[in-house]
Amino acid sequence: MKTFFRFILLALVLLVVALVSALTAMRFAIHGQETKVPDLAGRAPAEARRIAEASGFEMQIERQYFSATVPEGRILSQVPAAGTRIRRGWQLRVAESLGPQRVDIPNVIGESERAAEINIRRRGLDVSAVSQIALPGATADQIVAQSPSPNASGVSAPKISLLTAQPASPQAYVMPSFVGHTLESATAALKAAGFHVENITSVAPPAAPSPASIIVSQTPAAGGKITAGAGISFEVR
Repeated sequence: MKTFFRFILLALVLLVVALVSALTAMRFAIHGQETKVPDLAGRAPAEARRIAEASGFEMQIERQYFSATVPEGRILSQVPAAGTRIRRGWQLRVAESLGPQRVDIPNVIGESERAAEINIRRRGLDVSAVSQIALPGATADQIVAQSPSPNASGVSAPKISLLTAQPASPQAYVMPSFVGHTLESATAALKAAGFHVENITSVAPPAAPSPASIIVSQTPAAGGKITAGAGISFEVR
C-alpha cells in the first residue's frame, strides 16, 4: 500500500514539474519574439523605415501635422511609443511633420460645398469632414461654419471641417380622429392648427354636406403623419 501511495505522489510531482516546464517554455516562446520599439522621432521617413525594419517592424505614415518644433519631413510622433515591448512584425504608425504653419486658413463660409472644397485644396489643405444641419430658410449646400476658423493660426492638422446648411424638413404631426364630429367643429379645429379641408364628399348623394354633417371617414387616417399646411379630406353623412 505504501508503495502505491509513493507511486501516486511521484506521479503528481512529475506532473507538476511538467506543467511548470510547459508554462515556462510557452512564456519564453511568446516573450522571446518581443523587442523594444525603436525611437523614430526626428528622423527622415526613409531612415526611420530602415530602423523599424531592422528591428523587425513595418512602418506606416498615417498622418501629417504642422509643428513649430519638428522640421518639415521628419517623424513627429509614433504609435506604439519608443521603448514599448511588442512582438516582431507589428506595424509602427507614425505622423510626419509639415513644419510650421505657413498656409492661411481660407474663409469658405457662404460658398457652396463644391466651391469650398476647390478653394481649400488649391491651398494645399484637405477637407476633413462635412456635416449637415437643417436651417429654416437656408440655401441648400451652403457652408455655414468651418473649423479651423478663417485665418486661424497655430493649426495642428492641414484639414478643414465644414458644416453645410440643409433646408429644414416640414414639421410633422400625428393626425387626430375627427370621425363622429361635425364638419363645422372639425373644420374650425383644423384651421386653428394651420391645416385646411381639401375635399368633402357625402355618403348619401345628392344630399350636399352642411356644417352639421357628421364625419364618417377621413384622409389621412387617424394616427398617420401629416405635415404642416397639408389638406385633409372628409366623408360625411
